[in-house]
Amino acid sequence: MLLCQISDLHIKAERRLAYGVVDTASMLERCVTSILALPQRPDAVVATGDLGDRGTAEEYALIRELLAPLPMPLYLLPGNHDERGALREAFPDHAYLRQWVPFVQYAIDLDPIRLVALDTVVPRSGAGALCAERLSWLDRTLAEAPGRPTVVAMHHPPFVTGIGHMDRVGLAGVEALAEVIAAHPQVERIIAGHLHRPITVRFGRTVAGTCPSPAHQVALDLDRDAADRFTMEPPGFQLHWWSGLQLVTHTAVIGDFAGPYPFRAAGRLID
Repeated sequence: MLLCQISDLHIKAERRLAYGVVDTASMLERCVTSILALPQRPDAVVATGDLGDRGTAEEYALIRELLAPLPMPLYLLPGNHDERGALREAFPDHAYLRQWVPFVQYAIDLDPIRLVALDTVVPRSGAGALCAERLSWLDRTLAEAPGRPTVVAMHHPPFVTGIGHMDRVGLAGVEALAEVIAAHPQVERIIAGHLHRPITVRFGRTVAGTCPSPAHQVALDLDRDAADRFTMEPPGFQLHWWSGLQLVTHTAVIGDFAGPYPFRAAGRLID
């Protein structure tokens, strides 16, 4: 089973440039093309938030258009740049978005794994939070399928990264989340966005990680007082492959590169 994760699309209405620099619409088109060109097509795609840049109906209409070529099931999750109501209205056919109102939290069986989405959004804030209500839902939902390997998807990562300006808009309620996750050993991975970089840590007796953006990346500066900046490093997405025994995560880079070239010819290593 192959689950593709994209995150932090930051699409703007009328294909306007993000921050006056980043052509996020064209870069998402390249991301979709790269996904469709994979040797093994993903069984599903999950988008872990910041789909739009301002959470408007116009942005979500464009996002629908840009993601339409993907033939596999698509699961959406809001980030701090999104607006829940507008997202639901733009995707009325995505019934899972209304599985638990007011929050966008849902559980989907993607045989043989289970995808559980957790809403970390605090309206009009860049930071996220997990209240007792959301965590209680998570605990109950995980308890429903203790034998099913599970991926928990969220926007804000549940850990400090060292990138100071991003940690200041991090997630509240992390300690309580760790207790819930640790009580459910079937959780193979926590996948998140927000950081626009691939980062991996141990968390709650499992592994938590973030996904790069298909557009711009947060500058890698591990100073708590570092400037709030981004770079045009190679964009990417992630592939989470269930091997039958464990979840293996690959980061894919978007772009045109030479190769692939063979290592061997006629059974012999090429010098």
